[in-house]
Amino acid sequence: MIARLLLQNTIFTVAMGALLFACAGTLHWPSAWVFLVTSALLGPLCGWWLYRLDPALLAERLRPVIQRDQPPADKAFITVFIVAMLAWLVAMGLDRRLLASDVPLALQILGFVLFVLCMLFTMWVFRENSFAAPVVKLQAERAQRVISTGPYAHVRHPMYSGMVLFFAGLPLLLGSWWGLAMAPLFLALFAVRIGIEERTLREGLPGYADYAARVHYRLLPGVW
Repeated sequence: MIARLLLQNTIFTVAMGALLFACAGTLHWPSAWVFLVTSALLGPLCGWWLYRLDPALLAERLRPVIQRDQPPADKAFITVFIVAMLAWLVAMGLDRRLLASDVPLALQILGFVLFVLCMLFTMWVFRENSFAAPVVKLQAERAQRVISTGPYAHVRHPMYSGMVLFFAGLPLLLGSWWGLAMAPLFLALFAVRIGIEERTLREGLPGYADYAARVHYRLLPGVW
């Protein structure tokens, strides 16, 4: 399992780097190197932590993002999300090529902090929820139950709350106003994904409707 984790993390990091640098037309992009090196280091470390804490969840997280028992709507979502991610990375690379953005160093540092906070917040989610699969599905074989502790006491979908930090932080770190301007697109996509997930959980997970009645907010406390 660890070997698979390392392989997937390496492929993902190298692919992102290749796309960013190819679109930028240069390897001289210090903040992109910071992002990639941090990802290459923290990805395996977080994976090792999860392996020690909850190997069943790590195995679930390493499964493909398109699965047989996944709702068709979620399969379509995954396809759209991957295309949006690729377009986002391309846009930030082209932004660098054209030198279209001038993001202050202080904001780039803030972006790095948000990126790291996203990873730490995600680890908190994993610690509380052993059923945090990368796809929408019911995990009856793992005796899935409603989770209402930790961040789930405040929002019903904290994984996406953490990802908000990523989609705001990475463009700041990379110095791309273009990338930051595209961040609301991912908020809209999260809203769609949450709708798919809520429908699935309400219909098939005992106790979820009562949990949703107690925890009113889906993504951001006090907002939505």
